[in-house]
Amino acid sequence: MARPAALVELEGASVRTPDATLLAPLTWCVHEREHWVVLGPNGAGKTTLLSLLAARRHPSAGRVRLLGHELGHVDVRSLWPELALVGHTVADRVPPRARAVDVVRTGASGALSPWWERADRDAEDGARALLDRLGCADLADRTLDTCSQGERQRVLLARALAGRPRVLLLDEPAAGLDMPGREALLAALESAAGDDGTGDRGALQATSVLVTHHLEEVPTTTTHALLLAHGRAVAAGPVDTVLTARSLEQCFGLPVSVERHDGRWFARAAPDWRDR
Repeated sequence: MARPAALVELEGASVRTPDATLLAPLTWCVHEREHWVVLGPNGAGKTTLLSLLAARRHPSAGRVRLLGHELGHVDVRSLWPELALVGHTVADRVPPRARAVDVVRTGASGALSPWWERADRDAEDGARALLDRLGCADLADRTLDTCSQGERQRVLLARALAGRPRVLLLDEPAAGLDMPGREALLAALESAAGDDGTGDRGALQATSVLVTHHLEEVPTTTTHALLLAHGRAVAAGPVDTVLTARSLEQCFGLPVSVERHDGRWFARAAPDWRDR
């Protein structure tokens, strides 16, 4: 059986500013149907990496290929519809008085305001079905400013998926959420990664890359992990081989205890870490 296509390919890609190296040379590949988590402390280079994957910046050196096209040799605007980003940069620009179902409906075109969209009953029905699949059908007719932060994140996830992207990029989607909000979001992410039973890639079959600081925010559907620290890769590969106490200690700079229950990961500092 042929290996799935490579959707993201970095070859010695780095990002530098006059004052600092934000991302050291990184060689890394994401294949279709893989679900990656990128973990690391503040300043590790996670957001910088995500901006490359979203085709929002170019590398200072090395090569980045997205969906078979090399940055610097393609109009990045042609890639954006298939690279869906969920993060505060999008959330801050969506009209707060828009209904959730209308916000989701804009995902097909990438518009940020529902008023630019032509009324389409089929599109609205599809948006409602997607909200239902992600466990938030009850939010459809509510405006975003009446939704909690966790509810808004799920609506924005549905919006991203409505465009049927090939790659879904998630920038700390659980940041600031309470436990119920986090758990509801993780359930939605796991549903998004699951098979919808149609045999078609569809809205719920996107390859994904999720950036976070916390193992507790890693969905059970995650297949691979990349650890970053000080702009450099510490480890990368299948999630079971990367999320180990030794690798996480190298990444975060302190000894940790790692556990896994029912597919979910948990980590805490080792009891005697201050003595080491």
